[in-house]
Amino acid sequence: MKICLEPTTTRTVLRWLSSFTCRTGSDGSLLQNKRQGSLKNKIRKTGKTRRQPCLEVLEHFDQQYSEELGDLWASARAVLVDPPSWQYGVMLNRFSSVTDITQILLSQGFSSLLPQTDISELLHNDNSTASNSPHQEGKDTLLPHYFSKYPPEDFGLLPYITSHEFSQAHQSERPLNFPHSSLQCYIHPHLLRFPSQAHRPGQLKQYYLLNAASLLPVLALQVRDGDRVLDLCSAPGGKAVAIMQSATPALLCCNEPDPHRRDWLAKTLESFLPPSLSSEVMVSAQDGRSIGQSEVGFYDKVLVDAPCSNDRSWLHSSDRHKGQQRLEDRARLPVLQTQLLRSAISAVRPGGVVVYSTCTLSSLENCAVIQTVLKDFPNAEVENLWEEIALPLSKYFAFISLPVHKQIDPKPSLHPFIGPASTSYHRLGILVVPQPGKTWGPMFLSRIRKKG
Repeated sequence: MKICLEPTTTRTVLRWLSSFTCRTGSDGSLLQNKRQGSLKNKIRKTGKTRRQPCLEVLEHFDQQYSEELGDLWASARAVLVDPPSWQYGVMLNRFSSVTDITQILLSQGFSSLLPQTDISELLHNDNSTASNSPHQEGKDTLLPHYFSKYPPEDFGLLPYITSHEFSQAHQSERPLNFPHSSLQCYIHPHLLRFPSQAHRPGQLKQYYLLNAASLLPVLALQVRDGDRVLDLCSAPGGKAVAIMQSATPALLCCNEPDPHRRDWLAKTLESFLPPSLSSEVMVSAQDGRSIGQSEVGFYDKVLVDAPCSNDRSWLHSSDRHKGQQRLEDRARLPVLQTQLLRSAISAVRPGGVVVYSTCTLSSLENCAVIQTVLKDFPNAEVENLWEEIALPLSKYFAFISLPVHKQIDPKPSLHPFIGPASTSYHRLGILVVPQPGKTWGPMFLSRIRKKG
């Protein structure tokens, strides 16, 4: 894949272009059958050497989260300090041949996280969506951790509610109300982990390993065919890939100003999207805080997966000095997050939606940011995701909802509300809290609609 600089009248973008041809082996099915046995052998229980948490960061988390989460923090803490307990989801790539992968997943006890069409259709839809057939599994290693995101393979799902609401949610489980989507993610009830696939120029990967909670912002965005979509903070690219698994937008602009992270983003797109999509998917190098000025009202949907104090990654900072530096960065992040969300609301058309998400439990980076920005946009309102996402997925995720009264308080509430879905409270968003046996998250998400 090549990336070339292309000036336009309103912005400078790096348009994602591909100069490679996806290769298909002469006996693809035979190669796949040979690999099935190898892949099964690589599926393993998670359980590496325990990484020691950074004490400075842990002490800071203990002080803040014990106040904000109360009794929930002790169980969430137990998960965050124990990486071997973290679960992984497998998101399939609809642009690649995945029949063999689907069969292996099902045979190993994996199940689909999201409602899906008839399984026989999924197992035989490769002819219409696959761009290449042969794939070689890479070594089972994680990519480096980065400042603002989960590691690319570090994404999750599950629920926590009060005991009354938990039973109520299970009694009233209902189909998801999302638009028809080809997004497919498989999860396992136990700590089994699929091997990762190495990047190989000219070949599309069959699946993406992730913390399945990372898919929730994409589901909340409700991308439909023909939408113009902006992924404002796109690197390393997992959510951009998930968007393209969900629908076929007319435009997906993946914005990343940092050169190193932008290269990582481009590599991710090359690994999962065929060259035929190069006219619909572009990589932009703009400062996300200014896009709202240069592209006012241009997009139908905007995702702000904001730079945040990634609780999973930051808790395991490599040394004390790095941990202290991250705590200093943490104090400055809400200002940046607020600027990005303001820009996103300006960039979306009247009637369009913005989804704001982070992978931190911190109320200062979640509710406080939403509250601050809403004061500046009287034509924007938060939509309630509890009925739409939290209750249908309460079988898998530990959710709490974060409400305020109609009159927004000047300061964020330090105690998240946990109550029945029928409450009249207006929620700012929902938060996935990692819990033992349900280790997905943290993930906060809020959907804001710009009134017409």
